[in-house]
Amino acid sequence: MTELPDYVLKNREHWDRDAADWVSMGERAWAQEEPDWGIWGIPEAELALLPDDMTGMSAIELGCGTAYGAAWMARRGARVVGIDNSEKQLETARRLAAEHDIDLELIHGNAEDVPFPDASFDFALSEYGASIWCDPYKWIPEASRLLRKGGELSFLGNHPFLSTVVPREGSVVADRNLRYPYFGMHRLDWEEDGDSGTDFNLPIADWLRLFDSSGFDVVAFHEIRNPTPDAEPRFDIDPAWASDYPSEQAWRLRKR
Repeated sequence: MTELPDYVLKNREHWDRDAADWVSMGERAWAQEEPDWGIWGIPEAELALLPDDMTGMSAIELGCGTAYGAAWMARRGARVVGIDNSEKQLETARRLAAEHDIDLELIHGNAEDVPFPDASFDFALSEYGASIWCDPYKWIPEASRLLRKGGELSFLGNHPFLSTVVPREGSVVADRNLRYPYFGMHRLDWEEDGDSGTDFNLPIADWLRLFDSSGFDVVAFHEIRNPTPDAEPRFDIDPAWASDYPSEQAWRLRKR
């Protein structure tokens, strides 16, 4: 492992401190028979981020958190590794893996620099893990390095349009006012109620250029719409806003 960047250390502090708040959500997700995704719980049948049958596949979840995504892949037959920046999150993941009798290899580390050889995996997944907390110019090439030819990467995170409207200081629900430039988006530092961290996002064209330069072809792309505009706000996002504008993006890529 190389020396950790400042944002990796800052995000590690954030997630170790905040891990207890995500235990109940992790428990619910582990108990689900079928995956659903993201803030609005979009069914796997709609997004198709995972292969139906993963028997014999080697898979990795990049930024696994409580590792419910890793569990979903293991139940489809894969041998799964999870890597996460927060040891506290991994404590929950290890407990739930034992309770559900699912064999996972869980590693404490930075998903931008994974301690496995080239071409170790057939499939990689990230849902609000590396997909927003790691620098895309590091973790996307790293995911490509880890995958065999023909291997796939699925990831889901904040849509770049959302990153132009969510305030980065204080706790305010995203509204219809543009606050930040779209072009040039990359590192997004934020502070809220004495806590701080760093997210990352890119304009869509920059994502596409990065995929191509990293050896990926796009299989599918979803701009996710909230299907229940009268729901309660979630994660400082107005559900009515998220019914009119994309709050999340999901990609499925294949390595050339």
